[in-house]
Amino acid sequence: MPRSLSRRIALAFIGLSLAIWLAVGGTLFLVLRGLHGEATIARLTDVAVPLVAQVRLSLANGTDVRSALAALRDEMAGTDLGIYLELADGRIVGLGAEAVTLDGLTLDPAVARGGIDSGIARSPDGSAYAWVASVLRNPGARGPRAVIVAAPDRSGAEALRDLLAAVPAVILVTLLVGAPISWLLSRSVTEPLRRLAAATTDLPAAPSMTVAPLPLEGPAEVRELTERFEAMRAELGETRRREAELLANLRHDLRTPLTVISGFAQALGDGTARGEHATRAARAIAEEAGRIDALIDELGAIERLRAGRDGLRPERLELGELLAGVVERFRPAADARGIELAIAGANPPPSLTADRTAVERILANLVSNALAALGSGPGHVWLEARSLPAASAATALASSTSAGSAGAGSAGAGSTAGAGGSVAISVTDDGPGFPPGTLDRVFDRFYRADPARSGPGSGLGLAIVRELALTHGGSVHAENVAPRGARVSVILPFVAAPRLA
Repeated sequence: MPRSLSRRIALAFIGLSLAIWLAVGGTLFLVLRGLHGEATIARLTDVAVPLVAQVRLSLANGTDVRSALAALRDEMAGTDLGIYLELADGRIVGLGAEAVTLDGLTLDPAVARGGIDSGIARSPDGSAYAWVASVLRNPGARGPRAVIVAAPDRSGAEALRDLLAAVPAVILVTLLVGAPISWLLSRSVTEPLRRLAAATTDLPAAPSMTVAPLPLEGPAEVRELTERFEAMRAELGETRRREAELLANLRHDLRTPLTVISGFAQALGDGTARGEHATRAARAIAEEAGRIDALIDELGAIERLRAGRDGLRPERLELGELLAGVVERFRPAADARGIELAIAGANPPPSLTADRTAVERILANLVSNALAALGSGPGHVWLEARSLPAASAATALASSTSAGSAGAGSAGAGSTAGAGGSVAISVTDDGPGFPPGTLDRVFDRFYRADPARSGPGSGLGLAIVRELALTHGGSVHAENVAPRGARVSVILPFVAAPRLA
């Protein structure tokens, strides 16, 4: 098979044309041969009927049978017709020495006097002969029963001659009509594919945002392929943008600790830092190195979660105990800054089946994010866990008023829980809230909507929260609340439905 699609289409057109020509030619040959055969039988009938009438007239005028037949034989001399008689005993005899023997020539006994019978017989050399018999007497009567006129059957040769005369016209019409159609079909498919191939070649080097989108042309399948390519190119452009942003954020987050480490290391090296200053320098170096290590660990945690390498270990969890444990863990830091940390909600928190370590990390990251938003305080942070029905989690969140009414807007990532219901874990603060237009990006890695909400963290806390929620088959939501503050919520199914890697 040719490698080029256009050549394959041309080859398919040629093959289809040959098949059509053979089918049409075979059909026309059969039809034409039948028509020529019918014409031969009609010609023989036109000859046989007058001959029989002539024989009968000669016999009526007193001419004996031999003389009448001799006259008939002489009349047919010089033509391609042969005269035969069917005798009373059924034998077929030819009149004249040149008459050939015909095999398979048998009259239908049911044909009565004055009737006509016809058919095809073959000579010993295989030649076909058409014959017509005009019956003189009824079966059982004495004397010759029928006069038979036969001629070579040339219907096949005549049909082939007519067909060969018509074939060039058929081929010409097929080429005039089919070739442009084939070319247009090939062009409608190959041209969009060539553009798509060229765009694919240029994709690694050219930023997708600077390239004009491909026109949607060609068949539906090619259009669908073009649409998917454009979607892939847009996604690649967004990935490149995020990658550039990620690298910029990494440089930003690594530059500060590395600057601190470099400065203190130089002070230790040249003897500037001595005694207590040397101890503080070593402690600062250790803290900054730990911060870099934590940053690398959190990056690795996100990649492991997305790759599905951190398997879940679901168990029955009492959210009341987990919330109380997180409050006790962060209360000293909150009290030191004048921030009130409490559990909201009148009803006891529900229980669910999930991974304990993952849920504890979700709670810790949410509380750390809220405390960072409040800065040095004062302020309030509320933790809440409540059951959600099988209805949409977004609807349930919008109706929640335990820590403030809905504010400037909300954003979510992931999918809501299934028909079995879910649990909403929310952490609300009365800080400055998320700046307008940032809710759809707060769960991105290294994204900091406002320095007021960044603090000393790595910028990966909410990104890890989202990945942990998605790993459980849940979702995350961020919203501003009135009169001020923000709420970050995690929706988890009652029974973890792990995301497939």
